[in-house]
Amino acid sequence: MAGNIESKLAEMGITLPVAASPKVAKILNWKIAGDLLFVSGQVPRIDNEISFIGKVGREYSLEEGQLAARTSALMVLACIKEALGDMDRIKEVVRIKGYINVDPDFTDVSAVLNGASELFIDLYGDPGRHSRTAVGVASMPFGVAIEVEGVFQVG
Repeated sequence: MAGNIESKLAEMGITLPVAASPKVAKILNWKIAGDLLFVSGQVPRIDNEISFIGKVGREYSLEEGQLAARTSALMVLACIKEALGDMDRIKEVVRIKGYINVDPDFTDVSAVLNGASELFIDLYGDPGRHSRTAVGVASMPFGVAIEVEGVFQVG
């Protein structure tokens, strides 16, 4: 039987992707320390293929950047599912951090990360509200438009 979060995803018409192994780095996708789950930065993937290659403000509009952020957030959720089995075990979304590959003249960096933040809030409600940092960068692994990571309190 699906939990509340998986039911909400289904109601939203979202199929959760499968967590992907890190492509190059010899790191963990996630690590639990005490009651915190740390999810490593996740790049956007569609059908398990790295996607959204390019810069926001050049190849991608703000709205497309938000979609890339949401797509990366889905990969973070896939890591939560892999780590915990039951996504309802998340008590709080503590922190979200996004690195956005931007054209030097693009300054709406924080608005891009809203694509991820709003997904966590829509799924988890008030416990989904979180602290966050959005950073515009000149280069990203594989040339992707965004990478999203998170810290979550587990119950």
